Amino acid sequence: MIFIARFTNKPEAAALLRQHYPAHVEWLKQHESVILLAGALRTEPDTTPLGGLWLVRANSKSEVEALFRTDPFWLQGLRQSYEILIWTNALPEKTILL
Repeated sequence: MIFIARFTNKPEAAALLRQHYPAHVEWLKQHESVILLAGALRTEPDTTPLGGLWLVRANSKSEVEALFRTDPFWLQGLRQSYEILIWTNALPEKTILL
C-alpha cells in the first residue's frame, strides 16, 4: 500500500530544523526504498518549513509510524504532530518524473 505521512513542525523548533537537517536527509536516503518521495511544506518558497510530506510504501500504518519514529527530526522532538493517510492512485496509467 501507499501512504501519505504529513507532519507539522513545532514552530519554536525552526533553528533546530536547520541544525538537524543533514542527519534527517541522510536518514531519508537510507530509507529511500520505502520513502518514495519526501519534502518540506511551506506557505512561500523561502519561508521556514511548517512541516513535511512523505509518500511511503508499507504494509500498514503502524509500519509507517514505526519508521518515522526513527527519523532524527522526530527523535529530536521537532515534530508537533502527524497524520498518516492511505493513498490510492486515480490515474494509474499516468507517471511523472520529479
